[in-house]
Amino acid sequence: MINETVASEAQLDHPVRNFDVRLSSTPRGARLGRLLATEQLRSWDLPLDPARQLVAELAANAVTHGRVPGRDFQLILYVIGSTLRIEVTDTNGDRLPQPQDPVADAESGRGLVLVGALADRWGVARGRRPRKTVWAELDLAPQPDRTCPVRGGGLSQGHEAKGPHRAPFVPPADRAHPSG
Repeated sequence: MINETVASEAQLDHPVRNFDVRLSSTPRGARLGRLLATEQLRSWDLPLDPARQLVAELAANAVTHGRVPGRDFQLILYVIGSTLRIEVTDTNGDRLPQPQDPVADAESGRGLVLVGALADRWGVARGRRPRKTVWAELDLAPQPDRTCPVRGGGLSQGHEAKGPHRAPFVPPADRAHPSG
């Protein structure tokens, strides 16, 4: 089920946009989440990248590391003011993501490094057991001092400055949660 909410500017100083969908915890569900998020961003006239890259990585992590057979994951996009927030909630709250120093020849293990390089802020919030939410935020307003996170073919070392050090955004309490 897909839900979308947009509050008008007459109701608030800044429009609030909300999109959420529950998807199967499979590679196909992760891909569908990325495609749906891309179309939603397009309909809101927002830049597609790096948001769709963040959605792809967070959804892939949910189905790879947070998968519980028979349970869905949830993708939520919020736009409040000039901030886009991406949340992916899975039902394996016992396995919290931990950034790793990637091994040069490893085929995986770079996901959270990528998230840290692309997002302005990111973190993990435990939900009602057994849930956890991995979130990332992007500042949509142009930042004059903001530089590209990719330099010389490698990822920047910005995770420490941008990483999960801020308090999580508190979304509306009435939103749906993944099955569980």
